Formats: sequence, C-alpha cells, structure tokens
Amino acid sequence: MTKNKDVTSSSSPADAVAEFLGKARALSAVAPASGPAQARLIFAMDATASRQPSWDKAADIQAGMFDAVARLGTLDIQLVYFRGFGECKASNWCRDAAMLRDRMTAVECRAGHTQLGRVLEHVIRQHQKKPVNALIYVGDCLEEDADHLGHQAGQLGLTGVRAFMFHEGSDQKAEQVFRDIARVTGGAFARFDSSAPDRLKELLGAIAAFAMGGFDELTRYEARQGSPELRLLTDQLRRDR
Repeated sequence: MTKNKDVTSSSSPADAVAEFLGKARALSAVAPASGPAQARLIFAMDATASRQPSWDKAADIQAGMFDAVARLGTLDIQLVYFRGFGECKASNWCRDAAMLRDRMTAVECRAGHTQLGRVLEHVIRQHQKKPVNALIYVGDCLEEDADHLGHQAGQLGLTGVRAFMFHEGSDQKAEQVFRDIARVTGGAFARFDSSAPDRLKELLGAIAAFAMGGFDELTRYEARQGSPELRLLTDQLRRDR
C-alpha cells in the first residue's frame, strides 16, 4: 500500500498549503487504467479526537461508501484527512475501492484542531492542476473562523467544484458553516447518521452519479433508489439550477 504523504506546519498558511500539495504528489497509478476517469472526487474527513467515540463504526461506514462509488463507473478518488498538531495527509489518486477501504480503516483519531480551511485550499489547488468534480467532507465540529471559511467556500464555488458536507453530531456552529459551504458551492448538506449506513452509501452514490453525468445521471439514479432522504439531498442540488 502506498504510504500517505505527511503535511507539516509552515510559517504561513500559503507556505503550508504549498508544502501540503508538494508532499501529496501522486506517485503512480494504483489500479490498471480502464480509460480516463469519468470524474474525480476528493473525500476528506475530520480525524480529530472528538470523533473517537464513534470512530470505529463511522470509519467502517465511510469505507463502505467507497464501494457504492466503485460500482457506478470509472472514478478517481483522493482521500484527505487531518488530525493531531497540524497533521494533514492526502493519498495519491486512486480508483481501487479495496485500497481506499484499507487506507480509511487504518486511520486513527488524534487530538487536535480542525483544519477544514486547509482542505478547501487543497481542493482549489488540485482543481487548478486537473478538474475536480466534487468534494465530500465528513466532520462533527469546527474550531476555525467561519468568515474565513466562507471566503474560501466562495473561491471554491467560483471554480465549479461542489462541496457535499456530511455532519456527524450536534455541534450547531459546525452545522451552520457546513450548510453555508454547501450552499455557496452549489453542493448539499446531509447528516452523517451512523445508525443508517445504507442511507449514507445511497447518498454518496447519488453524488458520484451527479459528478459523472450531471443532472441527467442523477435523475436516473434517483429513479432507481427513490428514498425520501435521497430526495432531500437532490432537491438541494436543483435549487439553484
């Protein structure tokens, strides 16, 4: 398994992001190519200590969400997570669901502050190199400046990358900021409910379908699934169409 690249602290946010991207450079193709990817997704998650109580179950669900994506088409996915003291890591781009599952389940929580801002900046830079269709983020709390994150979300929205924000828990500040990021980027907000793993897999499947084929593919996916929870997510996507 290819080892994730570390992200270390720098003297300024710009330097930190530059170092992040430099060390997160893709090393090689993980699975045999079967043609160009239909879409590129970044799956980012908060692995700080506040998620520890539910982490084992949540990690299993998050890993299972990759399987839902893998069945839909040729997707390249990059896993990004943060934890500890300024620790943020990104995998190489990959289309092997089994390897993504292995990486996901190997992550352990560590005490530290949230770094959603670095995730958003990373997505913007990755998109500048090669288009990214969507960001999927899972987190439970927030310790960063909401105005700064709102500015970054606006920048992300201008690139056309939609953010799909999954919220675990009851932190009201995090929920409001997650909703704002989803709205500004034209994405969607949803609950990360560990008691409903099949629902979460269905929602991620909808995001993948939309990333690959836009509203037409999303409509077909929705017709096959047809759950009320899925409709709540897809209605958010269609609101500003």
